[in-house]
Amino acid sequence: MGYTIAEKILARVSENGAVRAGDEVLAKPDFVIAYDFPGYTDVIFKQMEEDFGIDKVAEPDRYALFIDHMVPAATTQEEELHQLTRDWGAKNKVPVYERKGIGHQVAAELGYATPGAFVVHFDGHISQLGTFGTLAIGVRRHLLEAFVKERIKFKVPETTRIDLTGTLQPGVTARDVFHHIVRVLGPRGCRGHVMELGGDTIDNMSLEGRQSINCLAMFTGAITALMNPDEKALTYMKERARLDIDPLFSDPDATYAARHEIDVSALEPIIVVPPSPADTRNLSEFAGTEVQVGYLGSCASGRVEDLEIAADVLEGHKVKDGFQLNVIPTSKEIMEVAAERGIISRLINAGAFISSSSCDYCFGRMGVMRAGQKAVSTGTLNVRGRMGSPDSEIYIVNAAAVAAAAIEGRIADPRPYLKG
Repeated sequence: MGYTIAEKILARVSENGAVRAGDEVLAKPDFVIAYDFPGYTDVIFKQMEEDFGIDKVAEPDRYALFIDHMVPAATTQEEELHQLTRDWGAKNKVPVYERKGIGHQVAAELGYATPGAFVVHFDGHISQLGTFGTLAIGVRRHLLEAFVKERIKFKVPETTRIDLTGTLQPGVTARDVFHHIVRVLGPRGCRGHVMELGGDTIDNMSLEGRQSINCLAMFTGAITALMNPDEKALTYMKERARLDIDPLFSDPDATYAARHEIDVSALEPIIVVPPSPADTRNLSEFAGTEVQVGYLGSCASGRVEDLEIAADVLEGHKVKDGFQLNVIPTSKEIMEVAAERGIISRLINAGAFISSSSCDYCFGRMGVMRAGQKAVSTGTLNVRGRMGSPDSEIYIVNAAAVAAAAIEGRIADPRPYLKG
């Protein structure tokens, strides 16, 4: 009986030889990652010293910190938090990455998404590193343990396998695919499991599209997402990977808690209706709904192909007067590539507002909405108050649909704008 990729990775880092779902292990994360945020990293730093008497981490190369929220600082308290992070990093010889973009994306760019590695963070969106065959899990309760001990107690999770088949129609993207998975399986369809994805749709999908899907795994109840690394993933990581370990793959006869096959050939653009990230419908049901704000960005979207399809939709058009279109590339590297290809200038010429990469628009620190406003967004959540007033509304759509809404000032199908 074979093993899943998740079981193999946890066996490697627990030195157990072989583990099965349900086993309790003491696992040593290859990397412990966090971003500074009030009540999280500052508390961890304090507890390390006051509760455990630990002045410095033992293996600095295993740790990484990102400053990607509250950038730039708007208050003295925010800047003090950032300086605390910088000082702790300098004291511990732990790298602190600042103003490079959203940490989950930058972590991949910097090689922390080593195929076969085990990574922990307190934020579940780190699951997007699963695109590269990395088991990356949000372990909010156990992150302090990972800062003060070499190994963390961990129960090997079960895995649900999802095979996606079929070719996507123009104007339908990886975001739509993920939200369709939620529609088919429900928001608890992978509860407590690893969501392992494969199939010919994934094989033909870009790494950026795969990252979008893996990033959002938590909305199926999954603790993370994983893909067996193919040539695309291994080539991307060849010169970036920080560890020299062999990539791992699920065995053909691996045991899964459940298996699903989902055909996406007939999939239309999707809309996720507020205030629930699980209320997934066809966008056509809400076409014509007036919206005033568009947000294109976040750790789930905002990569080069998202920016490019939005620019394609906007080609020959202008953002409607009074509509606010905020475009935030996911990382500095992505912004540079998009600028070199002329995508940024195309968006600016159409009337988009471009800002440097951060998490701030996604969690409502920037681009704040007032009561009564409605937004189309590629952000991660559409719950009340996520982007400002609790009396505003957020409709989650793909990047092309954000651009179409910017032209019309209402929710619109992007496909007519992409013909030819």
